[in-house]
Amino acid sequence: MTDGRATETIVGRGAKDGALMFRDWFQAMTGAPERGEQAAYVFVMGSLAELLRVFDFHTVFPEINALQTAVRRVAQDYLSTAEDYGYSPDICGYVKADVAMQLRGGEHPMGRIPRPSLAVYTNACNTYVKWAEIWERMYHIPIFTLDVPGSRAAGKQTWPGNADFENDKRYVAAQLKELIAVCEQVSGKKFDIDKLRETMGHANDMSRAWKRVLELNKNTPSVFNALTDGTVYLGVANGFRGTAAGSAYFKNVVEEMEYKVARGIGTLHEEKYRLIFVGVPCYPIFRRFNEMFTEHGGAFISSTYLWFASGGTNLGFEYDLSRPFDSLAEGVLINVRHAMDSMFFQDRTLLDMVEPYHVDGVVFHPIKSCRTTSTGLADLRRTVIESADVGSLFIESDMMDKRVVSEAQLKNRIDAFFEGLATRKQLA
Repeated sequence: MTDGRATETIVGRGAKDGALMFRDWFQAMTGAPERGEQAAYVFVMGSLAELLRVFDFHTVFPEINALQTAVRRVAQDYLSTAEDYGYSPDICGYVKADVAMQLRGGEHPMGRIPRPSLAVYTNACNTYVKWAEIWERMYHIPIFTLDVPGSRAAGKQTWPGNADFENDKRYVAAQLKELIAVCEQVSGKKFDIDKLRETMGHANDMSRAWKRVLELNKNTPSVFNALTDGTVYLGVANGFRGTAAGSAYFKNVVEEMEYKVARGIGTLHEEKYRLIFVGVPCYPIFRRFNEMFTEHGGAFISSTYLWFASGGTNLGFEYDLSRPFDSLAEGVLINVRHAMDSMFFQDRTLLDMVEPYHVDGVVFHPIKSCRTTSTGLADLRRTVIESADVGSLFIESDMMDKRVVSEAQLKNRIDAFFEGLATRKQLA
């Protein structure tokens, strides 16, 4: 294969294949009830996909379903349905979009969401708990809370071998045993340790690849866009976690990124500024939101969203398949804890990225719908600009609700931000 032919085949493959896989994922969910297959509603921070696949549950991610309505510009219809039903405009837009889907019998622009047989969630987001209670009332299904101990304070994480960590791990393991019993009862299938080992092996491949992909964006020019490409990668990372298809996909993404690095192929025609994004993207005007940065040569080389919305997979933790159950408890504790840290204790990680990733600026994006990811971002911004020689931008909008998204105001702030970055470069 000639180099030109290889470039045509490899470059852009991750985004294209990811979109196709996601369409297939929605179609599989649409046909699940007719085939007599069960669905477990889960969340991106601690989906327990490795365990749930042992019992052949489809994993349904309401966060992903909701954001897809915004990307496809129909979120407002869903939000209005939920608000007419009695939900406040002030609560999480993902919750309201999901409630509207349930009220509409699973209707979704990409297919039909099946009813849950079970809901499994962690304490990584305070909204998860109340959200699952909605499904419990609607469908009278069992719901299971996995309480994962978080970091006591920034820099105070414990690790394997530490007495506190081992106590926390035993606490998580005891809950996983309870979850297995619930899954056996709901699915009618017995737990299979070898099948768990298989799904964990696929998850290892994905973790190893995801960490590598993120690291490859240290290169200049950057090889993927953390907002646009990153959202596609996250979709596959969650929907296909613990599967052979997910493992193969991410091996291909690594191959694509390494190919681009070797040939100096970047995401932009001319990369002028390297940016980190903090928060959740603005999905109601997703493409235009990204363009307002790329028009100035701004490339998003990383994002806190890629950390917490991957459930902490960015750490690259790999299970020990010789002791699958114990290692599962260990991995759940480390990954979910890290996902929480990615929202609450980001400052050190952001600062540590400035030099190796050649960062010019950090964009902070609090949103109306999610106080969990938005609270404290003003203080975080102050810490970053006091500790690192980078520009910063603080803009507010929403991940779902176009009523609070002003493109004109965003553009004015973004244009001024790049004027400041240009001045900084001239004075450097």
